[in-house]
Amino acid sequence: MQRFIRLRKPLRLLRLILAVLFILLLGPFAVLGFGDLDMHTHWRDASHASSGLAPSPEILRDPIIQVYGARAYNWRGAFGIHTWIATKRRNSEHYTVYQVIGWNLYRGHSVVSVQQGGVPDFLWFNAVPELLLERRGESTEILIDQIEAAVDDYPYTHRYKVWPGPNSNSFTAFVARQVPELGLDLPPTAIGKDYLPDGKLFGPTPSGTGWQFSLFGLLGASLAREEGVELNLLGLSFGFDANDLALRLPGIGRVQL
Repeated sequence: MQRFIRLRKPLRLLRLILAVLFILLLGPFAVLGFGDLDMHTHWRDASHASSGLAPSPEILRDPIIQVYGARAYNWRGAFGIHTWIATKRRNSEHYTVYQVIGWNLYRGHSVVSVQQGGVPDFLWFNAVPELLLERRGESTEILIDQIEAAVDDYPYTHRYKVWPGPNSNSFTAFVARQVPELGLDLPPTAIGKDYLPDGKLFGPTPSGTGWQFSLFGLLGASLAREEGVELNLLGLSFGFDANDLALRLPGIGRVQL
């Protein structure tokens, strides 16, 4: 009898975990079934053209920083997004685009891509990007200097894992933590953002306005002014953002109330 009682407790815990996972997967399944995902175009034929969200560098003379996110390719887009950073210095006639691209490893190259003169607001394999953050003003040049330094310090230049990280969102989150003045609030669909470098269990949130606990991006919790309260189970994040009055849902993203 005692052995039976001992077995029931872990079985209850397992059932609870499976029930929570099922609820968290409802969001990605909804996006997969009803979202605007391109499930048919081959990656070779998918577009990376400009979405028209970024101002022309020939017209805009002031410095600018933009952070974009677009649904990942094919079915992966139901779960998460790919993020990148674009900057333009004062009077420059081109943007510089910073991102992590995993398949660079197959060529023996660094996963960190720094593209001078790149299209800042490109479609990610036909997925239209969302502008997650934009910074302009007198301090922007200083922030660009700090972004360049953070990119150089990224510790996983020859390591990449789609899940749970380090991936493209881990890179963007790393840069944001190094430059907290950006105040970047990455959505819950940026899977990999909670992968803290060097195996750390505690660190600042990407916005720099709070703190988080994270076990290799697989289990964690955060509390911050920008992100609000967020829990993470196996990379699926959910919570409530009181600052913006929004729910943070896995697969779906931010939902304004």
